[in-house]
Amino acid sequence: MKTVVIVKAKDPAPGPSALARQGIREHAADMTIRHVVVAALLGALPVAAIGCSSNPSTSSTTTTAPATTSTTSLESATWTAVWPTTASSTRYQTPEAAAQGFATDYLHMVNPVISPFQQGDARSGEVPVQPGASGPVTTVLVRKLGPNNSWWVLGAGTAAINLSEPIWDASVSSPVTLMGTSMAFEGTVQTQVREDDTNKPLGEGFVTGGSTGMGRFDGTLAFTKPSARYGAIVLYTTSAENGTVTEAMVIRVRLG
Repeated sequence: MKTVVIVKAKDPAPGPSALARQGIREHAADMTIRHVVVAALLGALPVAAIGCSSNPSTSSTTTTAPATTSTTSLESATWTAVWPTTASSTRYQTPEAAAQGFATDYLHMVNPVISPFQQGDARSGEVPVQPGASGPVTTVLVRKLGPNNSWWVLGAGTAAINLSEPIWDASVSSPVTLMGTSMAFEGTVQTQVREDDTNKPLGEGFVTGGSTGMGRFDGTLAFTKPSARYGAIVLYTTSAENGTVTEAMVIRVRLG
């Protein structure tokens, strides 16, 4: 992220469930004001100005979920998160480890640079991620969830990609309409629809925004019938030099 863009809060779409509203409010309240751009991927409700502090941790990166935790109860506790998967035994003990796993295993970044955790409150905050020693910043939103209070990724944002439709926790069906603004090499932003517990996208495509400045994009993305209830919309750019992922925006959606 070269420059943090302050995005005006947007009212949530009418009619979301009480659970969705609660989730949006809870997580939007954890955002720091200088990363309001990330709040856009949580439905963009008013954001509390919470100070950040650097809080790096050196504890172990992963653990195994308790065998007594049922899949149903775990899904209920972690439905807002896109990573890790409830089906796996991977659980992260530090926010940096969660961001590292998300960047490498979910976004498929190559050797990303993980900056120290920037704390919002006792349970949440942000981890800046770059594709190398320099380059755009992807802000990874993390929070402690579940019975063992491990760290989970709620989504990610970057200043160069602003998705206005769909919003966080929207119900989407194929083809899904993607609208927003972006800036990328030759204007091209790659798009995916993902479902939980699998690395293979349900659908892939691209939209075209600005190339030398932020420009509007408006497109659709078809995807195959999902088997999971939840998933994510993923927008990302790639390096003109080697094709690796450079930055990404990820929001949680319900699949229909």
